[in-house]
Amino acid sequence: MVDKSISYETARDELAEVVAALEAGSATLEESLKLWERGEVLAKICQEWLDGAKKKLDAAKP
Repeated sequence: MVDKSISYETARDELAEVVAALEAGSATLEESLKLWERGEVLAKICQEWLDGAKKKLDAAKP
């Protein structure tokens, strides 16, 4: 079930920030783990939004 309290665009943008922070490599191990966990949640939210959109498109096809 998609978390409707966060839009796809918001989740995607925050995920991009998480990835950039992890790639920068300046976070401590603990911070990196928290970022990774948040990224996993955001990626799941994005995927659920995309899956929902695909279902709607598939349903609209003749």
